[in-house]
Amino acid sequence: MSMNQKAPADHRDTDALLAVLDSADRMPGAARLRARSYELLSLVPGSTVVDVGCGAGRAVAELAERGVHAVGVDPGPGMLAAARERWPRVEFRKAGAEDLPFPDKSLHGYRADKVFHVLREPARAVTEARRVLRPGGRIVLLGQDWDAIMIDSDDPVLTRTIVQARADLLNTPRAGRQYRGLLLTGGFEDVAVEAHTSVFTDSAMLSLLVRLAESACADGAVDRDRADEWLAEQRRRAEVGHFLVAVPFFVASATA
Repeated sequence: MSMNQKAPADHRDTDALLAVLDSADRMPGAARLRARSYELLSLVPGSTVVDVGCGAGRAVAELAERGVHAVGVDPGPGMLAAARERWPRVEFRKAGAEDLPFPDKSLHGYRADKVFHVLREPARAVTEARRVLRPGGRIVLLGQDWDAIMIDSDDPVLTRTIVQARADLLNTPRAGRQYRGLLLTGGFEDVAVEAHTSVFTDSAMLSLLVRLAESACADGAVDRDRADEWLAEQRRRAEVGHFLVAVPFFVASATA
């Protein structure tokens, strides 16, 4: 396939991911969670912080507003283009979590939000974070635990199957609960972990359940008829106000 043929597909993938990330940013509690992550970085004005896997760059812009020199890095060219378009005064660089474009011991802060679950080797990213952070520098990791999403349902066994099937498609679906161990093994000190659970009772979250069910079908864990029945039940719940999804987010912080 030529690059010209591939570009529209890449563009669609970026647009789809942007829509998901923007939706996540608008969720109740998302702004509070971001603010908590900035607080845990313990940054003073003028210090330098990297936001790894920055996506569309909202956190980088919010950090810059707090008076620090914030740099966003992301491996996706399409995502970086969107970030630069949205936040033209903020610095963005193309890089992955395992190979950051900074000298040793050059940064005061490191932040990664909803990143470690897509990494094949999160420990390598932690080693790289330790390399770029100055002594006393702060690291903050946050993200959801994909294997612990809670959904009220008449069929808890099927629900568990669907949630776990989606989780198993990710490289490190339980990264959130592993943050503490990763940071301790990586040589960080003062490791602390918080859990924040977001509860959703409105039908806007049905789109997440559709994605879960589609993934479970594609993986062969659930057949189409059972997935459709499960989604139909969730839609009925939404119609009568009995819909509930709870998503646990882990926030870990430590000192280099």
